[in-house]
Amino acid sequence: MIGTHHMNSTNSMSDAIDVLVVDDDFMVTRVHRTFVERVRPFRVVGTAGTGEQAIAAVDELRPDLVLLDLYLPDIFGLDVIPRLRTAGHDCDVMVISAAREAEAVRGAVRHGVVDYLLKPFEYEDLRIRLERYAAQRGRLLTTVVRGQADVDRVLAGAFAPSSGNALPKGLSVETADLIERALRDTDGTLSATECATATGISRVSARRYLEYFHAAGSAEVSLRYGAAGRPERRYSWRG
Repeated sequence: MIGTHHMNSTNSMSDAIDVLVVDDDFMVTRVHRTFVERVRPFRVVGTAGTGEQAIAAVDELRPDLVLLDLYLPDIFGLDVIPRLRTAGHDCDVMVISAAREAEAVRGAVRHGVVDYLLKPFEYEDLRIRLERYAAQRGRLLTTVVRGQADVDRVLAGAFAPSSGNALPKGLSVETADLIERALRDTDGTLSATECATATGISRVSARRYLEYFHAAGSAEVSLRYGAAGRPERRYSWRG
């Protein structure tokens, strides 16, 4: 489940996503905090070193996302999650743990965690997962469900392999999501200029994202010949 309690329809995806970092090792907590704060629009609102502290911190800070270590000194990390739910908190949980046991992973899935990252990891490993989470959260907050295809689109990617979601250097998940929504919401086709106007980014940037979607097979291109004689490339979302 992806909690939406901090967001409403008037907020934009650029609004901060508040994170609580839970780990019993102070130095590890500091590293994770530094990593998280390098990724927009995430911000760390607190840290906790035990399960009880984590539950109290969620109660006080109401974060959107909890980065949860499983090996805590007082409570097994996964046992924290049902206590949060019982207390009425709908925050999301991303497990960050050295636990490689299949049972731990199965338990995490059963508890509805949004991702599971093994220690030790590099900054890039966390960044990819945070950006995927932000895009998934954005889709959940903005989607209009007209049918099964819309539901499938929202649910896709919760545990998708990161390589399939990797964008070319210089392109961001958030902007790609914005462009995708613009394409999906239009009745016909969009030019790069129209797409730029609709999303508030430059025409050159819009063209890069549109061409990326075309190369990935997600968008179709048609040519419209105007009075000037030079064809205009127009894009539409496939499906």
